Amino acid sequence: MIGKTTISVLMTGITSQHMNAVESLEKLDARTQNPETLPPVLQDSFVNELQSAPHSWTVEPQTLTLTRPTFRTAGLSHEMNEPEDSHFKINNSDNPEVSVVMPCLNEADTLRQCLRKAWIALVQNGIEGEIIVADNGSTDSSLAIAEDHGARVVHVEKKGYGNALMAGIESARGKYIIMGDADDSYDFGELPKFVAKLRESCDLVQGCRLPSGGGSIEPSAMPLLHRWLGNPMFSVLVRHMFAAPVHDVYCGLRGFRKRAFRKLDQRCTGMEFATEMIIKASLHKLKIAEVPITLHPDGRKAHSPHLKTFRDGWRTLRLFFLCNPRWLFILPGLLALGLGLLGYALAMPGLRVFGATLDVHTLLVASLAILVGHQCLFFAVYAKVYSCRQGLLPPDIRVDRFFRVFTLEKGLLLSGLAVFGGLALLLWVTGIWVLDRFGSLEYTRTMRFVIPGVTLIALGVQTTLSSLMISIMSLAERE
Repeated sequence: MIGKTTISVLMTGITSQHMNAVESLEKLDARTQNPETLPPVLQDSFVNELQSAPHSWTVEPQTLTLTRPTFRTAGLSHEMNEPEDSHFKINNSDNPEVSVVMPCLNEADTLRQCLRKAWIALVQNGIEGEIIVADNGSTDSSLAIAEDHGARVVHVEKKGYGNALMAGIESARGKYIIMGDADDSYDFGELPKFVAKLRESCDLVQGCRLPSGGGSIEPSAMPLLHRWLGNPMFSVLVRHMFAAPVHDVYCGLRGFRKRAFRKLDQRCTGMEFATEMIIKASLHKLKIAEVPITLHPDGRKAHSPHLKTFRDGWRTLRLFFLCNPRWLFILPGLLALGLGLLGYALAMPGLRVFGATLDVHTLLVASLAILVGHQCLFFAVYAKVYSCRQGLLPPDIRVDRFFRVFTLEKGLLLSGLAVFGGLALLLWVTGIWVLDRFGSLEYTRTMRFVIPGVTLIALGVQTTLSSLMISIMSLAERE
């Protein structure tokens, strides 16, 4: 039992701005008769580690006398109308406003500091909340630390950063979710800024560590390759490819509405989970805001960061293209198709360009470009239809318009015309060969008919198969 004592206010590991949290607190009272049943985060942060500061706490067996306005959290609640009427007690709310979700895999070095900062931020700003630690198979003391500091532990068997977060978010009871890594690189004392934006009707609030978005990075907090190349490059891509209004696509500290998260139907189970959220939020036309934050050095000593630069960078780039068929298929397809047609226009008459004669060899390469471009455009249709049907991308009115215009019969008709045109050209060359008694042909003349003929037949066959495939997908879509 704690005896009556006066203790100065200084919270170890908490910045000086948190000191304002206790200036107007009047009274801290446990619902139970024994203050030792308070969550250890209170015992540690509010009692045992309060040492030497300008304000004082009077600690009694069942109360702590302070000054501070009302606040409430899922693990604790402090209610007051006037300072002298205020009290602080255990209150395990079933309906917290905010759920703080931290993925965890052997984070014993830093988890304690993250939990304390998050609790203090909730408490000092009067936010009713809870903290969830989504554990992905920790073998150190992370679980004990989480439980001792009032967090609710969710055990996640499936490995992966995304799996851990999805399980933690699914179990969260709050209207708003704040997610952040438990490596102490993010200051959870900044989470009220995210909550304020969410209360202003934002669906997703992204943190920004980069100076381009108003954030700051402490020395040695981010590898140079990530700071000057990877992160800026992917942030530029996400703005141009998906019109996402963010400057730091990789920032792991962010807040969002749980209702909006369910709408996104996320699938990525690894580190690209956070990037998928930004992409899908933009595609779903959600209201996105950005707040500047400070990135601190990783506090872990026992192991290196889980992020792998090149592996996760490639997965992110792959995700960008998969979520945007225009960049992966349509633009490259149109470019190849355009170059192929240009090659035909120059090579068929045998023109000289910059002193070089463009002949049948150019024609052959141009045919290849046309076939590749044609294939890319059909793959764009496959990808778009499949992604929308499977929920990977939001519904797109352009898909409905395409199916209103396209029919299997129209596709087969175009295929038949292409095949017929190709066969006609080949028969013309065959006739010349017969007249020449099957002797040697002048290839520079006859190949100008053979190459286009073969190309038209190939295009016709591709169009037939693609039309059948699209028709099958159309039937599945209607069902």
